[in-house]
Amino acid sequence: MQSACKLICRMHSVHRALIAFTLLTAAALQPAVAESFDVRDLGTLPGNTSQASGVNERGQAVGFSNVANGDQHATLYEDGKVTDLGTLPGGTNATADAINERGQVVGWSAVGGNEHALLNEHAFLFEHGVMTDLGTLPNGNTSVANAINDRGQAVGWSLNALTDTQAVLFEKGKVIDLGTLPGGYFSAAYGINDRGQVVGWSTSATSGADHAFLYDHGVMTDLGTLPGGNSSAAFALNNRGQVVGQAATPSGYEHAFLYEHGVMTDLGTLPGGTISIASGINDRGQVVGQSTDASGNFRAFLYEHGVMTDLGMLPGGNTSTASAINNRGQIVGYSGTPYSPWHAAIWTRER
Repeated sequence: MQSACKLICRMHSVHRALIAFTLLTAAALQPAVAESFDVRDLGTLPGNTSQASGVNERGQAVGFSNVANGDQHATLYEDGKVTDLGTLPGGTNATADAINERGQVVGWSAVGGNEHALLNEHAFLFEHGVMTDLGTLPNGNTSVANAINDRGQAVGWSLNALTDTQAVLFEKGKVIDLGTLPGGYFSAAYGINDRGQVVGWSTSATSGADHAFLYDHGVMTDLGTLPGGNSSAAFALNNRGQVVGQAATPSGYEHAFLYEHGVMTDLGTLPGGTISIASGINDRGQVVGQSTDASGNFRAFLYEHGVMTDLGMLPGGNTSTASAINNRGQIVGYSGTPYSPWHAAIWTRER
């Protein structure tokens, strides 16, 4: 159980894992934005905090929002409305992580008992107004769904009977263990494209560190690391097979990367920054994520044509994160505000 608990903090979606650090490093100084983007607040449920994690081509976004009593519910943002998707029976907290073109939503929900425990959550599928428990690996008690493709295949991770975390595929009512890299013990999946290719991370027997992987036709391939680095994790891929994530650099800081044609490329940071994470990529090769700036603030970015651009934030905010981008160039994530820690946000390029 101890080993599982140690890894679960990383395996929840990237935005959730970085919230505390983002808030701790926030400062009032706000650098100029290199290009003009319009950012809009997507609102909240009756609570004061919300976040967006995924978006489809119709502009439907999903994430979570707090409700009046402080609980966290899975949420759909569409046409200016914020819809409460609820939780699984017995749970009080849930998050939606992704949505496909059919409007199918996946994420995780507490399932009762201690609803704030990390080891008491199940992956869900929400469609036609119903949230369905996707289950876990045999004798496991926890699972999370991080992504879904347009074929309805979802991926994430589950604990197994040994309380090891394993990358899994949720398909046709089954929870399928995708295994690990050779000799590894732990793994988690974060992205799946319409070809059924899966990315994530797995412990590596050669180094003992986490390595990004690509799973395709039953084979898990180690994507390696940046030159001089010792660890990596993949968080998204597009239908062209381009993979993005985060990898350690020789300096010890982690940077966003793009992997294609067998090569992992460091995408760098915003000017003066030291840390960056790539969390989404569309079929046009546009990459989004977050990077620290010269002040140590995390800022949402768009990377295209070799340039990383600061997307800015909601008025009065001092931090932001971009989680996902669709093929129309709509970017969703969250931003700090002057009256709450953060609100779900959507960025569009000003014409």
